[in-house]
Amino acid sequence: MNFHQKPVSYVESLTLKVLDLPEMSRFYTEVLGFETIEEKENETVLGVGGEEILTLQSAPEFKAKAGRFAGLYHFAVLLPDRKELGKILLHLHEQRIPIGSSDHQVSEALYLSDPEGNGIEIYRDREPGEWEWRGDQVHMTVDPLDVQEVAQASNGEKWSGMPAGTVLGHIHLHVSDLQAAHDFYTGAIGFGLVANLGNQALFVSDGNYHHHIGLNIWNGTGIPALPDQTAGLGHYVIRVADEQAQQAMRDRLQAYGAEVRMEGATLETADPSGNRIRILTA
Repeated sequence: MNFHQKPVSYVESLTLKVLDLPEMSRFYTEVLGFETIEEKENETVLGVGGEEILTLQSAPEFKAKAGRFAGLYHFAVLLPDRKELGKILLHLHEQRIPIGSSDHQVSEALYLSDPEGNGIEIYRDREPGEWEWRGDQVHMTVDPLDVQEVAQASNGEKWSGMPAGTVLGHIHLHVSDLQAAHDFYTGAIGFGLVANLGNQALFVSDGNYHHHIGLNIWNGTGIPALPDQTAGLGHYVIRVADEQAQQAMRDRLQAYGAEVRMEGATLETADPSGNRIRILTA
């Protein structure tokens, strides 16, 4: 199953509020290899193959983050295969970009931050048939990545930007209350709980993907929402199959008690920690 096409609901894109738009645009195009889809005075839309993944927005009133807030832990860029992961691993090494890495059993991942400290994961999935399910929970690990093997998977091919087929694989959020996040994302959004990391983190998805959204309290419990004028996550987009699926989500959100509004064909809401969400139809 393709976990990023209908009828599966999935996280499609996100918007970051940034302080230095030219520098951030340069990083995402020159270092990470995104293409510029649209460029305005205070906004740059980036993606792959004409499909939007990341929008950078700047405004004079935006300020650097001071303190701990709900918001982005990282967003995760999903590459089509291991060869592409090997190519970008070598490229980042050549660029002297500090990176971490991990083998999650369901996937192999690299970790880094952009110039303003936003977390980024770049990963490739193993085939779903290789994932281990224990009842309705998928088994994910945090094992050392075999970096040498991943690098060799590049087959000596040079990196030349984000390849065709690259998508936003998932988003991982800091939340203030894990139980409230669980109730919102499973009850109101309608995703299934697929992994539970003690009382620290939850992972939810549609269509038995290993996770479309990660939720954690590693920034602390009871943390406030990210202020409007503070740099960081602006909002993220969930794409659903059709208007019927969007209406069903709207009904669940209203029954839950979430604030919802329609802006044209876009359903807008926020989770209990203040992370803003836009829900669009395919």
